[in-house]
Amino acid sequence: MAEITDKAQAARRPASGSGAVAFTVGGLAAAFGVASCCALPLLLTTIGVSTAWLGGVALLAAPHRGVLLVIGALCLLGGAALLWRQQRVAARCGPDGACTPPAMRVLVLVGLLIGAGLLWAGYVYA
Repeated sequence: MAEITDKAQAARRPASGSGAVAFTVGGLAAAFGVASCCALPLLLTTIGVSTAWLGGVALLAAPHRGVLLVIGALCLLGGAALLWRQQRVAARCGPDGACTPPAMRVLVLVGLLIGAGLLWAGYVYA
């Protein structure tokens, strides 16, 4: 009986943050692919960084721009939803709960903001 109770409590505990991190990394990768064509070379050359290495990425990503936009948006929205859930649950987390550390939540938020910026820049400049 105690085993069933432990499983029920484990199911109610918040996730460790790995889902939000996975969605954020996926969204960042897709947004990077979208922005590699036009926005990133323009922005990086403005600050004096060479962009010759982006040519190969742009050649691979350009034909799939529409799909990458959709995948990037969905991943970033999924990561934002999981981050919002983690923030809501963090207020109720007690000393025995397995809550996501605040540093992880901040890191995911920064990744989501960078991904959203890259996705927007890739959409606007292409």
